[in-house]
Amino acid sequence: MNLRQLKYFLATAELGQVSRAAGELAISQSSVTTAIRDLEKELDTVLFVRTAHGMEPTPAGRELMETARDISERVEHARTIGQGHTDIAATINVAATYTVLGYFLPFHLDRLAHRFPNLNIQITEMNRENIEEGLMTNRIDIAVLLTSNTSNPELETETLLRSQRRLWVPQNHRLQNIGRASFKEIAEEDYIMLTVDEAANTSIKYWGPTGLIPKVKLRTSSTEAVRSLVANGQGVTILSDMVYRPWSLEGRRISTVTTDIDIPSMDVGVAWRKGQEMSEAVRLFHDYFIDTFHSPQLPTRL
Repeated sequence: MNLRQLKYFLATAELGQVSRAAGELAISQSSVTTAIRDLEKELDTVLFVRTAHGMEPTPAGRELMETARDISERVEHARTIGQGHTDIAATINVAATYTVLGYFLPFHLDRLAHRFPNLNIQITEMNRENIEEGLMTNRIDIAVLLTSNTSNPELETETLLRSQRRLWVPQNHRLQNIGRASFKEIAEEDYIMLTVDEAANTSIKYWGPTGLIPKVKLRTSSTEAVRSLVANGQGVTILSDMVYRPWSLEGRRISTVTTDIDIPSMDVGVAWRKGQEMSEAVRLFHDYFIDTFHSPQLPTRL
């Protein structure tokens, strides 16, 4: 396994098509196909299935995506050691929602601490409404939140990451075996509804147009509770890839299934007050995320 193979695999997984990945990488389609085939041979598993929408990662493929992204970020971090550092000493107040703080920010806070050792980032967990109010009253300098939940015209937002939502089912569930689930079939199952970060309200966006109502067995603000309940066969749910893990705390397997109707993604990004003149310290924080997610690079060799 080498970084080139992971780079080609990750581009295909994120763009959904070999042709688009090849175009983005400025290489031949056969090079991408060969890299993926070699990875599958080495790992002895199938990483993609072909669908009407393109290349769909299998559960094993999604696990590898997480690992490949981590490798990409760490290699990029290694390449920038000694670059972009500053001696600026300042404190900034940053707010983040529950999901962002739990599943997105920790790695980046570590990178920021190494890159800007004198930048004191004060993090506060808040819900979206309080974040928006804090930005408008200047109690918060900048926020990292779910931009897919934000539509305040007084705020500027920049989306960094779009995380696809899929159906979660226990291993060997009947919907896993058919490969693609319809919302009619999902509505027949007991449903575990996550409520944190407006997840229950967001679900209306994709359940509403179907005319169907999920058979909610339990509502909870705990992602780990949802994970365990699904893994133990107590119901199914629809959540994003960002919070997906293939195992519950008890060690039971969770699989994901695509749906017959496209589900809106969960988008993560930064937000600040419109017209705000950012301080140098806030600008460093903002630019770090823009550079990281809008110009990602995975080198082909160390």
